Amino acid sequence: MDWKVDVLVGLPQKRKWLWGFRLLPWLVFGLSVLLLGMLCTNSAIAAESFLMPLGPVAHEQKTHFFWATALTMVAVLPVFILVPIILIKYRRKKGSGIYTPKWESYGPLEVVMWGVPFLVILVLSVMLWRATISLDPYKEIEGVVPPVRVEVVGLDWKWLFIYPELKIATVGELVIPVHTPVSMTLTSDTVMQSFFIAALAGQIYVMPGMTTKLNFIATKTGKTQGENTQFTGKGFTDQKFDVLIKNDADFQAWVSQVRSAGIALDMDIYNRLATRTTREEAHKELATAQMPAQAIYFTLPDSGLFHDIVMRYHSGKPLSIEEQPGTEKFGREKEVEGAQP
Repeated sequence: MDWKVDVLVGLPQKRKWLWGFRLLPWLVFGLSVLLLGMLCTNSAIAAESFLMPLGPVAHEQKTHFFWATALTMVAVLPVFILVPIILIKYRRKKGSGIYTPKWESYGPLEVVMWGVPFLVILVLSVMLWRATISLDPYKEIEGVVPPVRVEVVGLDWKWLFIYPELKIATVGELVIPVHTPVSMTLTSDTVMQSFFIAALAGQIYVMPGMTTKLNFIATKTGKTQGENTQFTGKGFTDQKFDVLIKNDADFQAWVSQVRSAGIALDMDIYNRLATRTTREEAHKELATAQMPAQAIYFTLPDSGLFHDIVMRYHSGKPLSIEEQPGTEKFGREKEVEGAQP
């Protein structure tokens, strides 16, 4: 008899039950309770998730997520179920069992083990391709009314929303009318950032000197939140903004409020806004008493501001540190000697 078999035979036939197996049901129960608690979270947090969509784009993303999860579970659940069963069934125990040292493979089992994951990946690939086409952020939303056009600029650590056709701009607050398409053109005037409104439109990256687009529509009035999900420094966690979805009358009233309370967004004000400050810090410096606590309102004397922000990176000359938003020396050309032109 082989020496390995001798050693195995000589081992004690009776061992204590592993605590891990005893705790397994409690572990499954605890994870189930945790998952249920996450799904039953309060409305304020849930409204910031694509799991509670406020428009068709987020609704399609939610549907795709659940389908992808369900298909993945076809391959994953058997593993979670069968591994504990196999460990329990084939643990060392008193008595004799089938000993097949020369067993190599079993055809039907191989087909199931490799065939099912292959089919899952194939179906997921087709679903992903179709979802990528249907949820193209550049694809404009069809509507009975013209879209509201918004130009978005990512700064440290806040978002600037420019409504060029309405001649207004905001920081910390994005307001859109319900049942009206929204067409966004986005850029960054600092490092790369990630624009994300989970309940409406998903996520898209923005970079300086480049523009991208994002189209969506809201089908419910309400409030949600957007944010930057790309780490950009110490103020990154505070780079959030409120998204308010209003009916047409309330939206027009809001536009009038911004026009009456806003300050002119010229280049001097923009340079002050583009420094490395959070929304709250910028509010303390620029906001007036007529503005909400979490928002700054502007009027637009020049509707070409967004174009100027993008084109500053296409002059053919490198920007000096003092000319580049996102640096500590931005806006201090007069204080620093030898600044490059």
